[in-house]
Amino acid sequence: MREIWVATVFALALAGTHPAAAQAPKPDNAPGGTATAASLLAPNPQDRVLGKADAPITIVEYASLSCSHCARFADAVLPKLKEKWIDTGKAKLILRDFPLDEPALRAAMVARCAPPERFYTVIDGFFRAQSEWAAERSKLKGVAVILGIKSQQFDTCLNDKALEDQVAQSRLTAAQQLGVNSTPTFFINGKKYEGEPTIEAFEQLLSGLAAKS
Repeated sequence: MREIWVATVFALALAGTHPAAAQAPKPDNAPGGTATAASLLAPNPQDRVLGKADAPITIVEYASLSCSHCARFADAVLPKLKEKWIDTGKAKLILRDFPLDEPALRAAMVARCAPPERFYTVIDGFFRAQSEWAAERSKLKGVAVILGIKSQQFDTCLNDKALEDQVAQSRLTAAQQLGVNSTPTFFINGKKYEGEPTIEAFEQLLSGLAAKS
């Protein structure tokens, strides 16, 4: 039954999806009504928040750990975003799982088995080593061990069916109820932006929001 569930999720939510490759985010309104979208995007107990919980600007990123565009965002944009906006308490980031394939699903599970305070460190490590494990799942464990995940913990994590459901459901909910169909996709204070944004595009967006607050 487990294999059928995962296969169903990927059949419903992964078909026709591909990483976006835009140079700046493209705004789009999330379907389903503002109230529904707001409820779905509100921080929940499963979220790992980067930054202060009460930061006025909330950036929700739907990402796949096997997505090269997501990896470039993590490497080239996020450090600058973190320095100016997140570390200063102006904005917070919530990364949510939107696995594009099975290796990304497994990597996301492992990251969520790490202590909450190490979640983004592990995520960053997986992005940096993406070329090593994304095309060859057998190497995922070696990368995880280097990132501080013990071998037994890794095995236990991948056998956690409730966690598998959680990661798969994150993708399914985003696809069916928020209209997410590519990675990375961002929701900034509830407004949807698709594509691989530059730091300049983020600066313009966040500065505009900060000026209104």
